[in-house]
Amino acid sequence: MTADLPVVDRYLELGLRLDHHVEGLVDAYYGPPALAARVKAEPTLAAARLADDSHRIVADLDGGAPLDPPDADGGDDPARRAWIRAQAIGLGTTAERLAGVPIAFPDEIERCYGVRPALVDEDDFLAAHRDLDEVLPGDGPLADRYIAWREAQAVPVDRLRPAIDSLAEDLRARTDTLFGLPDGEHVDVELVTDQPWSGFNYYLGDLHSRVAINVDLPVLSTSLAHLVAHEAYPGHHTEHSRKEVGLVRRRRRREESIFVVGAPQCLMAEGLADLGLSVVAGPEPGAAEALAAEHLHPLGIAYDAEVVTRVAAASEVLAAVRGNVALLLHDEGASVDDAVAYAERFGLLPRARAEKAVQFQTDPTWRAYIFCYIDGLRLCRGFVGGDPARFERLLSEQLLPSDLVAAA
Repeated sequence: MTADLPVVDRYLELGLRLDHHVEGLVDAYYGPPALAARVKAEPTLAAARLADDSHRIVADLDGGAPLDPPDADGGDDPARRAWIRAQAIGLGTTAERLAGVPIAFPDEIERCYGVRPALVDEDDFLAAHRDLDEVLPGDGPLADRYIAWREAQAVPVDRLRPAIDSLAEDLRARTDTLFGLPDGEHVDVELVTDQPWSGFNYYLGDLHSRVAINVDLPVLSTSLAHLVAHEAYPGHHTEHSRKEVGLVRRRRRREESIFVVGAPQCLMAEGLADLGLSVVAGPEPGAAEALAAEHLHPLGIAYDAEVVTRVAAASEVLAAVRGNVALLLHDEGASVDDAVAYAERFGLLPRARAEKAVQFQTDPTWRAYIFCYIDGLRLCRGFVGGDPARFERLLSEQLLPSDLVAAA
């Protein structure tokens, strides 16, 4: 780390250098090109050295060191310092783990993402199973009925792009009406395979995103509207493009020009992206499902909005099964086979989807990331409380999980 650089430049360096160790740790970067080129040309620095660099950033933040060079002053206030500090702690935790420092998995999650994970009682999952048993059509064992119902909602591949385009156009218009979108923002969508996730937003800077939808497994009509909302409008693309204009260009807060895995920034982003569809569709029960039906039915895609609404309400708690899987794998030493079996049993997943879920949580980049969804949605939902103005704050401001707890 260049010792005479301002704190923000050193933070950008730290993230880019860690990406040499963990592929994909830098999710997006559109900061100073010269800084990125210099780091790219460097030899890979030892993880222990990067951990030390993170500690110095934190110490200098606490000691009042300048955040920016004089010609790029983004302002100095306690909230901005706290945000950069939390990000640096997250990156430092990753560096320490790579350097062989023993860190308990719950401590890793708390230091990276600002939340303390806990196992969800399996009785909660069994209660959700009972609720599902009442709302799912048909007879026979619950797992068989749930799997059969879900897989029957697969979108034919030849209708996937038209459905995505139709949903994106509507969701973009709703997002623009509620919150405003920057002039010139743009999203391209592509279908991909051989990835551990279902969808991904590659933010390229200059208000442009490339959204990848993974078709390793059939894409379900029950999740398609949520997927488009999450990755594009009003989710990741909307947040990135608004913050590029509002925070980076106007307020010169260059720390927002890098988006890194392993920091509270991720939890906030995933929480607001998961909440987004319900915000733009409206607060009424079933509004999101009715919106989806408007776009899917004309394309001949199977979608029973009433049943989907009832199943979604009954099964929401099952999202936490994947958090338990992560804790079993990384905190309790469970085998991959045991983790897959757990996901099958309590998540009511077919084996292929259970294996995909465990693949995500054994990937070096994503092993702790599931809690960004579980706790991110919980915190963002509590903070927003149905108020679009509060959701707009998530799209526009540098907030931390602790800020949401304090303001809820």
